Amino acid sequence: MNNSPGGALRRRSEILRLVEGGAVRSQAELGALLRRRGFRVAQPTLSRDLRELGLHRTPVGYASPPGPPALPTEGRTAALDRVLGQTALAVLVAGSLVVVKTPPAGAHPVARAIDEAMLAGVVGTIAGDDTVFVATPDTGSARRLERRLRQVLGSVPRRA
Repeated sequence: MNNSPGGALRRRSEILRLVEGGAVRSQAELGALLRRRGFRVAQPTLSRDLRELGLHRTPVGYASPPGPPALPTEGRTAALDRVLGQTALAVLVAGSLVVVKTPPAGAHPVARAIDEAMLAGVVGTIAGDDTVFVATPDTGSARRLERRLRQVLGSVPRRA
C-alpha cells in the first residue's frame, strides 16, 4: 500500500484524520495507530510526513500550527509546486472556480498547499477525496490561477 504514489497520499491523509480526531501524543503512538489501519511506515518516513504536513508536537500531542504558515513565501510556493507535481492529474476552470483533480486521498494536501501558498486571487479551497475546488473572485482570476497551477504540470490535461 505504501510503495505507490497514492500510498503516501493515503497515509498522510490518515495522519491528518488521526491528529484532527484526537490527541496523538508521540510518533510511536501515531505509528501504532497507522499500523492498525494497515499502513506500514518507518520512523524516518513518519517524521518526514509530519514535517511535510506542517504538524508539530505540543504538550498534549501533535497539532497543526496556529495562524499563517511559518515558511517564507518562496518555501510555500515551492511546496505547492512539489505537491502539484506529485499529485495533480488535471486542472480546469469552471466559472470562478479552479478544479484540481488528484488520485484518491490527494485532495487535502493539495488544498492545504494552495491555502498556505497564499496565491493572489485565491479566496479559499474545499477539498474532497480526489477533487479540490479553489474559489476565486471572478473568471479572470480563475484563468490566471489555472495558468499558474498548470506551469508545474506541463502536459497535464485541462479536463478531467
